[in-house]
Amino acid sequence: MPTSSAGVLIYRQNDGALQVLLVHPGGPLWRNRDLGAWSIPKGEIEPGANAEETARREVNEELGLTLTAPLRPLGEVRQRGGKRVIGFACASDLNAAAVTSNTFEMEWPPGSGHLRAFPEVDRAQWFDLTTAGDKILDGQRPFLARLQAMLVQCRRSP
Repeated sequence: MPTSSAGVLIYRQNDGALQVLLVHPGGPLWRNRDLGAWSIPKGEIEPGANAEETARREVNEELGLTLTAPLRPLGEVRQRGGKRVIGFACASDLNAAAVTSNTFEMEWPPGSGHLRAFPEVDRAQWFDLTTAGDKILDGQRPFLARLQAMLVQCRRSP
């Protein structure tokens, strides 16, 4: 059964241009992948947790950042494998070079019997929306358009 995850699309205005923060998955399986490999910081919703709690937890685990600002809902998407991702938006101007991620262990190389630790996120980077559209996983791309529409609507509201 497909899992449900929640995450945050962090954004900022930089010299008048909208930028979003995406994360690149760590580990050897993602090392040489770039286009279509980046994601919003996200993770599985544990039993008894809600989507917003999960999204905040994942930002903390993957970036080392505690978000205290309100999260604005971006709805949900379904990724290729069927995973449901509930997205939120939050403005922040964090230093992408200073992120610190938790780690996971996996057998590497496969069949070797050796467990190695890898960062869950090996880097985070700010992108303009056009570049982010190329970098982000296909299933999460709708979050970019929803963020842009949300911000346009906010500017129109009195």
